[in-house]
Amino acid sequence: MPTLAKNLSTKINSKISSIPNPAIRSFNQKISTIPGIIKLTIGEPDLNTPEHIKRAAIEDIKNDDSHYAPEAGKEKYLEAVSKYLAKSLGVTYDPKSELCATVGVSEGLNIAAMTLLNPGEKIIVPTPVWGVYFGIIKMAGGIPVQVDTSNDHFLLTPEKLTETLENEGKGAKAVIITDPSNPTGRVYSKKNLQELAAVITKYDIFAVSDEIYAELIYGQKKHYSLTQFIPERTVLLSGLSKSVAMTGWRIGYIAGPAELMKSMIKVNSFLISAVTDNVQAAATEALNYGDQDYVAAREKYQKRMHLLQDGLEKNGYTMATPEGAFYIFAKIPSKFGCDDVAFASDLAEKAKVGVTPGSYFGAGGQGYVRLSYASSEENLKEAIKRISSYTESN
Repeated sequence: MPTLAKNLSTKINSKISSIPNPAIRSFNQKISTIPGIIKLTIGEPDLNTPEHIKRAAIEDIKNDDSHYAPEAGKEKYLEAVSKYLAKSLGVTYDPKSELCATVGVSEGLNIAAMTLLNPGEKIIVPTPVWGVYFGIIKMAGGIPVQVDTSNDHFLLTPEKLTETLENEGKGAKAVIITDPSNPTGRVYSKKNLQELAAVITKYDIFAVSDEIYAELIYGQKKHYSLTQFIPERTVLLSGLSKSVAMTGWRIGYIAGPAELMKSMIKVNSFLISAVTDNVQAAATEALNYGDQDYVAAREKYQKRMHLLQDGLEKNGYTMATPEGAFYIFAKIPSKFGCDDVAFASDLAEKAKVGVTPGSYFGAGGQGYVRLSYASSEENLKEAIKRISSYTESN
């Protein structure tokens, strides 16, 4: 095994070494060694990719589609994305100049940060939020400005955005909106987004809209997007990972104005050259014919959400009712204090239930834990029993 040459460790990019490893995955790995643990930690569907989507990839392989795809993505995939966005949001994107295939939304976020941010520029991040945002922004040389939304039902308000832009976020280049939210499951209304759009326009900044959970919204709630109101300054990011259980396929897309997309496609070509051929074929099938797949998944998740919410509330845990995605962000009963890392660690050790500490999601997350209900009803019922026993005995 090679050992790094003496003194070279001090020559590694200090910006990278100063960024901590993603805390969510690190915590998940740590508790994975506990025998018999039920993990409600990672945001990954327990469902399998639908058969018709898998068949599309297999057929693509059989047809020897094994050469470099265009750097922006294959024509059929980008056309499918364009048609899907027109159908779901009523927005128009030219597949030839306003769309780009990505390796999941994670790569899309990296592309957006690298394209929008010059070194030292700020980007506003409403929190609690998926903690990977912070590292991505810092690697691009930017400065994430956290805005605690916990006192506003976990939604960024136009008043809070204005206040931030006038103070610690003064001069910010952009704001990120995650809708539906990870970790809270909260969903922005049409009115919410219209009001935010007015502020974003007034201060002449970009909007980055992460909509990976858009298909998983419950009840009468409807998904709206900033691109419906300010398309000229919005970068829309989404993909197939959550809606049709394609996390391991790593496929997503970026949509935005053509002038901006030229730069984003350039960044994409340097990062990955192109997205895998057969993955794009599978994603094309999912976009064109997968509506019933995510409808069925959504029904399962909603049932599980009610099951877990009821079980937690009976044991003194409080939360803003999730309206989308597949997470519950629950406040720990006061008798346990506010140290969510200690609580989650103890729950894993003693009750054998894995949950994610809320402080990993930034300001406003302390004293909370995130539970993913992308798990079987059997697991959720057993997890509730164990949480109930732990809560009563401690």
